[in-house]
Amino acid sequence: MTITRRGLLIGLPLFVAGCQTSNDFANYGPVKDGPYELKRIPLDKFKPDLRRQEVAYETTEKPGTVVVDTPAKRLYYVLGNGRAIRYGVGVGKEGRQLRGNAYVGRKAEWPTWTPTQNMINRDARNRQYAGGLPGGPSNPLGARAMYLYRDGHDIMFRIHGTNQPWSIGQAMSSGCIRMMNHDVIDLYNRVDVGAKVVVHQA
Repeated sequence: MTITRRGLLIGLPLFVAGCQTSNDFANYGPVKDGPYELKRIPLDKFKPDLRRQEVAYETTEKPGTVVVDTPAKRLYYVLGNGRAIRYGVGVGKEGRQLRGNAYVGRKAEWPTWTPTQNMINRDARNRQYAGGLPGGPSNPLGARAMYLYRDGHDIMFRIHGTNQPWSIGQAMSSGCIRMMNHDVIDLYNRVDVGAKVVVHQA
């Protein structure tokens, strides 16, 4: 059978749609979250392996552990029995500087963002937010944040949402570990305060 160019162009959108499961649409559709509305994520702009999914994952880490694979731009929530939930992430400059173990010291919904002095030094426009930018759709921390600690101290490293979903899978100039808002809400609901976090670097 010969496939014409016209037939290919007509069939291509159906083929692309066929790569997106009903689960994908359920995971990334419009969501009402408190006073805010999360818009549908345009899945055609993301590689399939950047979408949230359960995958085979062999590790010695206990269920409930979060593993961040910084070079691969992936984050895993360990389920146990050789399985994990995999998420695509974006990695900012601060995210490329942490290595080893930490734990979730606290969590926040629609968190306030306060730029570090380094962020202000890099971009003077951030000075206007030195007192903190309240949570909301325009906030760089997105819908949720998990704050990492060591020995009872905040190490200024966050796993958080983002208002720039196109940055997922990318290395960014600032920030820690960013996730699509739909994904960070899912992870937030799974992770307990005190949960172990392991960060792998290249």
